[in-house]
Amino acid sequence: MDFSKLLEGNTWEILLKGLWVTLEVAVVAIILSFIIGIMLGILRYSKLPVLSQLATLYIEIVRNIPLLVIIFFAFNTLLDKFDSLVMIVIFGMTVFTSALIAEIVRSGLNSVPIGQIEAARAQGMSYVQTLIHIILPQALKRMIPPLVGQFVTLIKDTSLAAAITLPELLHEAKLIYSNPSYVNATIPILLTVAVIYFIVNYSLSLLSRRLENKLAG
Repeated sequence: MDFSKLLEGNTWEILLKGLWVTLEVAVVAIILSFIIGIMLGILRYSKLPVLSQLATLYIEIVRNIPLLVIIFFAFNTLLDKFDSLVMIVIFGMTVFTSALIAEIVRSGLNSVPIGQIEAARAQGMSYVQTLIHIILPQALKRMIPPLVGQFVTLIKDTSLAAAITLPELLHEAKLIYSNPSYVNATIPILLTVAVIYFIVNYSLSLLSRRLENKLAG
């Protein structure tokens, strides 16, 4: 193993460029998945039969299909329209992750004691008011750990996009060690990639703990 290769040429420039693409995809997909996931979770939790059933159908179908299949499907159907691998991967990851977040949201909403809901309705609050002022604030606190866990998974899953040659972190690392002059540096480069992923995801976990403690206090 030749760790000195990490200091040669533009190795770090290439890796940081790949990290930027990884974070770009992850951040946008996290934001979109969170918004869509909350909407889907609320619809599935709601008492509106048709909308609840449609949300359930979407969630159950998507969450039982591998993410890589969704990425390949998006790649083969949307490339002519988007002409951007970044947009295609964001689309695929948003479709997949929003379904998983919807289940987290539904579980969080169901965790609120029914007595509090009945008390709010007895005081004359409408269903929507009860949802906004009573159910959601309590449910969101309970959702933080699983949501962060899902976001961490999403960041790691961006590496799957290397299969369609998105220039994210893992793809750029493969380009480096596929160079014959880096033949002895494959393990050092992969270890470096692993450390980068760890730093990003562990930082997100620490941030979530601070937020969770702040809300608990």
